[in-house]
Amino acid sequence: MKRYRFTLLAICLVLMYLGWSDASLYLRNRAPETVSIAALEEAPAPREWLHVTGGTLMLEEAISTSGSIELDALLIPLKADPQAPGFAVLVETRDPQLVDLFQTYNFKLDTVLERENFLAEHRQEFEISHDITGTLVTGLIATGNRDKMMTLAKDVGMQVSEDVMFVAEGKEPPTYRGFIFLAIGLLGLVKVFLKWNDATGRIAPDEG
Repeated sequence: MKRYRFTLLAICLVLMYLGWSDASLYLRNRAPETVSIAALEEAPAPREWLHVTGGTLMLEEAISTSGSIELDALLIPLKADPQAPGFAVLVETRDPQLVDLFQTYNFKLDTVLERENFLAEHRQEFEISHDITGTLVTGLIATGNRDKMMTLAKDVGMQVSEDVMFVAEGKEPPTYRGFIFLAIGLLGLVKVFLKWNDATGRIAPDEG
């Protein structure tokens, strides 16, 4: 029984930690913060929910998050200057038009000449001036996903720095999840302490 109480206590504390992380994220980000891509290339993001302006999506340099022909999402470098080496921001997008262009260019054309002609015809679609609204991939719950994306980028030869920012396009901070976790964790803690006090409050009868 004591082991059960310790296990339940640990679960409640974890739920409260996760709940506080999500709730504080929501309270810090009631609306997206507008920031230029040039500013992000020079300094850390001011908040987690961002509206990034002035950037160019480099679709030719994108990679698939699935690592296979079955595409789910793409990681696309976002740059202030398309000709500049390196990048500070990778955008995770599920835009069907971009996914279809990437799939055609990489998997449906058989020769180098076909790819060159396709790229020439769609140059503006492979270097897209596009504002991005999304949430930074940060925090305890998202750490595993960020690590997977970092590993995938390095595995395909992408030169990516450890402090690169991953922005999930279209994603918003969770509104209610943090408060629900906090409530469940708090109720669990109350239950644990009530049972604990009930157990320790019992006094064995005096045999003498």
